[in-house]
Amino acid sequence: MIFDYNSTRPKLILAEYGRNVQNMVDYICSLSDREERNRLAQVVIDMMGVLNPHLRDVSDFKHKLWDHLYIISDFKIDVDSPYPIPTKENIHHKPEPLKYPNHNIRFKHYGHTVEDMIKKTLNISNLEARHKMTLSVANFMKMAYLTWNKDSVSDDQILQDLNTLSNGELVLPPDTVLTKLDFKTPPPGNRIKTSGSNNNQQQNKPQNNYNNKRNNNNNNNNKRPSNNNNNNNNRQKKSYK
Repeated sequence: MIFDYNSTRPKLILAEYGRNVQNMVDYICSLSDREERNRLAQVVIDMMGVLNPHLRDVSDFKHKLWDHLYIISDFKIDVDSPYPIPTKENIHHKPEPLKYPNHNIRFKHYGHTVEDMIKKTLNISNLEARHKMTLSVANFMKMAYLTWNKDSVSDDQILQDLNTLSNGELVLPPDTVLTKLDFKTPPPGNRIKTSGSNNNQQQNKPQNNYNNKRNNNNNNNNKRPSNNNNNNNNRQKKSYK
């Protein structure tokens, strides 16, 4: 007995249409009568539309079905299509490789953005605006430095790096005090989940409220006997009188 397993069958080109559609398309390719091929091709197109009704929501879904028919036949079927016949190069074309940015960054901890900012600052002709922009770039450099190095950095180091990146064209006075910005958000690797502690606090709130009410009731109960004792003492004094 010979068993027909899927592992021994030819590979399905479009698995969503199934093995039967694949066999019918192969049968159409083997026919010599062109009219018979055209008739059976139309029948297969209608069946493909029934098997995949979601394609009806696609604009010009008939065109898509005819393209799938050619893809299933490995572009070997010879029928009269109402649409342009696709080619293997148009269907299975390879995308163009993306150009990866290859910037030669001199100081990795500052990034390429700082170098762009320095270039734009050098193009400013107004001296006052150029000085303000230079100070802003220096403050940004200090912020970027502290992002990767949590230790304190001297302003002289930032000014020296600014001088190096600008090839000595952007110079600030040695007594310049840069702004230090502290980051409140920790790095992604050091984030602490607080959801659990918040849930614990919310769960403890009802218990604390219950304990407070219980303690208040106990305090009130302790106070009541003292008032009764005072009233009894007063009654005894009146009886003696």
